[in-house]
Amino acid sequence: MQLRLKAFGIHLLGSALILSLVLGVFYLGWYHWPGWYLSDVAKVIGVIAVVDLALGPLLTFVIASPAKPRRELKRDVAVIVALQLIALGYGTVQLWHGRPLYYAFSENILQVVQAYDLEPVELALAEQAKVPLRPHWYSLPRWIWAPLPKNPETAANIAQGAINGGYDVIGMPRYYQPWTAGVPELRKQLNKLAYSNFFTKAQKALLVKRMAAAGFATDLPDTIPMIGRAHPLLAVFDPKTMELRGIFSGT
Repeated sequence: MQLRLKAFGIHLLGSALILSLVLGVFYLGWYHWPGWYLSDVAKVIGVIAVVDLALGPLLTFVIASPAKPRRELKRDVAVIVALQLIALGYGTVQLWHGRPLYYAFSENILQVVQAYDLEPVELALAEQAKVPLRPHWYSLPRWIWAPLPKNPETAANIAQGAINGGYDVIGMPRYYQPWTAGVPELRKQLNKLAYSNFFTKAQKALLVKRMAAAGFATDLPDTIPMIGRAHPLLAVFDPKTMELRGIFSGT
């Protein structure tokens, strides 16, 4: 039993250190709040954690028999570690392709733009046009404005395409503009929480409590929804300075 517990402890510690390093890099680089929430990566992280922190060390505990030859034990542990690395590699690839690259203000909402939201053809067009805000492999999340183009026909085609399941303007880096350029339009879109259609009655009640607990007024036209692949969040701005004051969850 002592050998099993020792093998289990060493395996668990090593797995925890490697997993913490990988998740720490992703969290600090791309998934810090509200990125991890809006991108809804809890399931991917859950699978990685189960395999690396539970299944791997547990299997090592099971096979670490004192009666087993050391060579055979090392081979079995190597197989388990290999399976763990495959699972970790899969999860890492998923996290990389889903990493948040932009928080975009477009029309009347804020949206997270993840790496796999940007199709190769759109990336190529942005690269060809040498758009300053185009993404690079090393890009960290940036706040940008993604307005529809000024050409009415082009704007109508994009809007219609988005309705039919095609590309939306937030997936077209060639149209991205600096965040500061969109601030005047963003100010016009700020509204009272009570008027938002993105939240249920229960979610609004919870948001009111959380805003009040943070010392914010709850009846001012200073909020805008923030959406992604999870439940929407509520972003609160200072209407005068347009500084982001807080982001709240209604769940």
